[in-house]
Amino acid sequence: MKRILVIALALAFPCLALSEEIDFAHQVAPLLKKQCGKCHSGTQKEGGFSLNTRELLLAGGESGEAVVLRNADQSVLIERVTSDDEFTRMPPDGDPLTADQVKLLRRWIESGLFWEPGFTFGKKIYEPPLKPRRPELPPAIAGRTNPIDRILDAQLTEQNMSPLEPIDDDAYLRRVYLDLIGVLPTPKDRKAFLQDSSPDKRSQLVQTLLARDVDYAEHWLTFWNDLLRNDYAGTGFITGGRKQISRWLYDALVNNMPYDQFARELIAPPTPESSGFAQGIKWRGEVSAAQTVEVQFAQNVGQSFLGINLKCASCHDSFIDRWKLKDAYGLAAIYSERSLELHRCDKPIGETAEAAWLFPEIGQVDASAPQSKRLQQLADLMTHRENGRFTRTIVNRLWHRMMGRGIVHPTDAMQSPPWNADLLDFLAEHLVENDYDLKQTLQLIANSQAYQTQAERVADKADPNSYQYAGPRSKRMTAEQFVDCVWQVTETSPSKFDAPVIRGNLTSDPNSNVKIVGKWIWNQSDVTQVATGETITLRKRFELSQVPSDGFALVTCDNEYTLFINGKKLVSGDNWMEPDLVRLTSLKKGTNEVLIMAKNAGSGPNAAGLFFEARFADQVIASDETWQWTTQVPSNSGKFEKQPDNWNTTSVVKGQEVWMGRLRPAMARLLSQGIDGQRYRVRASLLKSDFLMRSLGRPNRDQVVSVRPLELTTLEAIDLSNGEALANTLRRGAKQLNQREWKSPQHFVLWLYHFALSRDPTEAELATLADSLGPEMSTQAMEDVLWAVFMLPEFQLVH
Repeated sequence: MKRILVIALALAFPCLALSEEIDFAHQVAPLLKKQCGKCHSGTQKEGGFSLNTRELLLAGGESGEAVVLRNADQSVLIERVTSDDEFTRMPPDGDPLTADQVKLLRRWIESGLFWEPGFTFGKKIYEPPLKPRRPELPPAIAGRTNPIDRILDAQLTEQNMSPLEPIDDDAYLRRVYLDLIGVLPTPKDRKAFLQDSSPDKRSQLVQTLLARDVDYAEHWLTFWNDLLRNDYAGTGFITGGRKQISRWLYDALVNNMPYDQFARELIAPPTPESSGFAQGIKWRGEVSAAQTVEVQFAQNVGQSFLGINLKCASCHDSFIDRWKLKDAYGLAAIYSERSLELHRCDKPIGETAEAAWLFPEIGQVDASAPQSKRLQQLADLMTHRENGRFTRTIVNRLWHRMMGRGIVHPTDAMQSPPWNADLLDFLAEHLVENDYDLKQTLQLIANSQAYQTQAERVADKADPNSYQYAGPRSKRMTAEQFVDCVWQVTETSPSKFDAPVIRGNLTSDPNSNVKIVGKWIWNQSDVTQVATGETITLRKRFELSQVPSDGFALVTCDNEYTLFINGKKLVSGDNWMEPDLVRLTSLKKGTNEVLIMAKNAGSGPNAAGLFFEARFADQVIASDETWQWTTQVPSNSGKFEKQPDNWNTTSVVKGQEVWMGRLRPAMARLLSQGIDGQRYRVRASLLKSDFLMRSLGRPNRDQVVSVRPLELTTLEAIDLSNGEALANTLRRGAKQLNQREWKSPQHFVLWLYHFALSRDPTEAELATLADSLGPEMSTQAMEDVLWAVFMLPEFQLVH
């Protein structure tokens, strides 16, 4: 009954209503230009009415206002375009608007008259600067020395606005946990923070959270998967027309790769691990010219790294900014390995694209160079010290994630003016001065008083085009955050995950205490003169009473190897000085088999050896004298044409230090990473999308997504209320929590509020929920209480 009530309430609120997407650039702007532009755009202002900008359209003309926002029936514009009177009908010449065109205008007005930021039918008056600029900081006010506060305090003073109200420790604690690592502070974390009387405890907390490398990486993985359109299943994976960058991306985030290097490795991949972003998606069947892999490259690079929308310019000269068809195809030609003919609206125009960078004032690519060289030149130009667009774009995205609204808004419209150019430019330069360390930008924001103020109260009819800073805005949890927090409170995190990554942090400590168990083995103990090209197969069989939730193996061979687990090929390598850490995904209950085809290399007899060490749960399977070997080798599928009958016992080779003397520190670090990763609960960012996450806004990721929808839709409200996935999780969670000892119903409610909301319940909340639980605290009653708290907007918002 409660859930039905929530659905009814959700349907009653306009913010929950489904809205049909309106494409201003491709639907509304062309219609206005064609039907109204002759008399009411550019320098033409018939009847005092101009539609050059949204503000002028709303202002109306000599006859009064033309549009009543969100009320098409009362809008003179609709009255004029539907009139039968030849003296009042618009347009006065030519055919009247069609029924579909009128319907589009009505929908546009009713939905809030969305206008692409920066777009005008008149002369473009703003062109963002390219080169970086470090603004002079205003004097500090009232001891607020953080550069962000110095800039924003000066703006508030100029606008005669009072200082913004700070938030208390409880609110700050929850906000910064969710923003930086995507999970809730536990009741224990909360108690410790509230009892800490240190004056710098907030800045110490920020530093501690950012140092939690795995938690940080697995939270921000969601942001980067969206922006780099990376996922673990979906379009292109079945046909082989798409490649993941998951392992590279995870390692880059865990190890906090500098952002300039991060971008360079995506644009000009040094190894295949990061090549999937540039490769795009090879669509099945016929695609438009604007969807080819080369044009996708231009669109994705432009959007992700520069905040430029080249999708319009991939079809025709853009309606909304200065980018031309030739610009989009020039960027695409940098990637292309074939002659690329320009197409306008999917029709060839007989012109061949020449590889070219968008901002030649800081350099240009050599169009005659091979592709790999062109990409390297593009990577250098993208990260060029004089390319301020590159740094401004990423700090704007981080500000949006932390503060709820970009300094330039939307974040993919970097051609638009910022509401505070000094703030944007300072953050961009701060990033460069801190060696492109994104954590330093996040730390600066989180430590500012601007971040630590009360969330802005946004009026229902606030005009998005006349924004003034008034504090951070509340944000919806991402789908992954919501699921993670529910799992965290209910102790129901899954045991397995889908991302092909090795979790954990690669420690830089060469004196790691991890004990290496494996030995170097071969078919004989004296391996100093093994013949060039000698190939053997080694195996180890072992029993498992149950399938482990996760496992990994460290493997290397002097000089080549291919590893199979239960007949599945997992990895191969040909450089013994670079051991591989591989995730074991094909273990099973009962008998398991490790099979490794090993080959010696070189130009003459030389040393050979194989090393293997696997860890899962409490078991270690390592190379030693209990392994077997044969001269027969399996096929590429790991199968023997005929099962060998000549398995022999392997030998631990002499001179272990020949290899271990060089590899022991690296091996210890890799094993430490694998062991570290096993202690973390599984996060939703590591899983394939499911129905619940999709309904909560997780995109398909077959295109770049920089910002997810802000409003809850009716579908989402229904899934939250009646969805089977969430219901099952709460059911399991209630059973799990019911096994713990609770002093009283009130004790459970206090714990739940401290965990889920980081605050005490009010007297009314405590009494109501404790009464709902009853003295028996049944599993069903606990499930209902969990559901009631998780449905609160307060839980689902970061505010």
